Amino acid sequence: MLLSTSLRLLYPAISFSSLLKLKSSTPRCFRLQEPMVGSGSAMDSSSCTLVLCGKSSAENEIAESLKKNDTIKLSENSDLSVFMKSEVDKLYKQEEKSFDLELYMNCLSTQRFGRLLIWSPLITSTHDVVSSNFSDLPIGTVCVADRQYKGRGRSKNVWESPVGCLLFSFTVQMEDGRAVPLLQYVVSLAVTEAIKEVCEKNGLPYIDARIKWPNDIYLNGLKVGGILCTSTYRSKKFNISAGIGLNVDNDKPTTCLNAFLRDMSPAACCLTREEIVASFFNKFEKLYDLFINQGFGPLEELYYGTWLHSGQRVIIQENNKDQVMESVVTVQGLTSSGYLLAMGDDNHMYELHPDGNSFDFFKGLIRRKLQ
Repeated sequence: MLLSTSLRLLYPAISFSSLLKLKSSTPRCFRLQEPMVGSGSAMDSSSCTLVLCGKSSAENEIAESLKKNDTIKLSENSDLSVFMKSEVDKLYKQEEKSFDLELYMNCLSTQRFGRLLIWSPLITSTHDVVSSNFSDLPIGTVCVADRQYKGRGRSKNVWESPVGCLLFSFTVQMEDGRAVPLLQYVVSLAVTEAIKEVCEKNGLPYIDARIKWPNDIYLNGLKVGGILCTSTYRSKKFNISAGIGLNVDNDKPTTCLNAFLRDMSPAACCLTREEIVASFFNKFEKLYDLFINQGFGPLEELYYGTWLHSGQRVIIQENNKDQVMESVVTVQGLTSSGYLLAMGDDNHMYELHPDGNSFDFFKGLIRRKLQ
């Protein structure tokens, strides 16, 4: 997912000292260990805390059951402590940098997605939480973290994410395998639409967040976010874990949304992670329903108006015996399978695939001639 591999960007662990004093006599204490940073190694922790919160009594009952039965597991051998939000509220005052669960729930207006939330101040990866526990969680469950130190990216890249990043993953289930590759585009649209909505709602300058195919969010030519969707097939359904990382309030290593707002208007208030992720689910649920019922077609106009590639000229390099041959194609849109549709100078249509090796998708495209 995101965002930075520089250990210098790591912040000290959040202190829950007041809670520790009250819970010190219990075997399952709410605690965080200071990150251990070794030479050339990522931050590590032997313990993990999860806080469960529901939008309504129905989701809170599910959360209570998950906690009572010790249902949630992590892929790594961590000392896991699970709490309900109500327990945490009684024992400590929320830290300034922590995710505000109440603000998030107050901004959420969905019927399915995002209504059961799992929050952690420090975790390996939100993606691992939802994917490892997929069958035990209601569809639409979201995991949010303040920091993560083994965030997942494409090609198995691992990212460390500091305070200020919006980091969350959620569950989706689909039956039509042909539509699964297109889901990441629906997620991307929901991200950009959410950013615009929150800015408008708060009277802030317009942020022209754009989509770089297939799964990156860009602002003024700089990457500020990314999307990762992984899936497994079970019982004739595709279980999909969708992860999003977005630079909201950390302007390293590139830039962030709030830095852009400060440049536009120094007096502007800041975007919050809670408002953005709630707006994301409000948008995603509507876009997803349209996508499932009518396909991607009704979303194409909005998507092409948001991505960076309409009319883009791309150089394709192909090996022909001992020579590297170059040809130029022009991006037209997406194919039905979610790859790039392009037209060559020979007026033939081509489907462009990434080669799977290049960090930049557009540096390693392979073309397939369409009939």
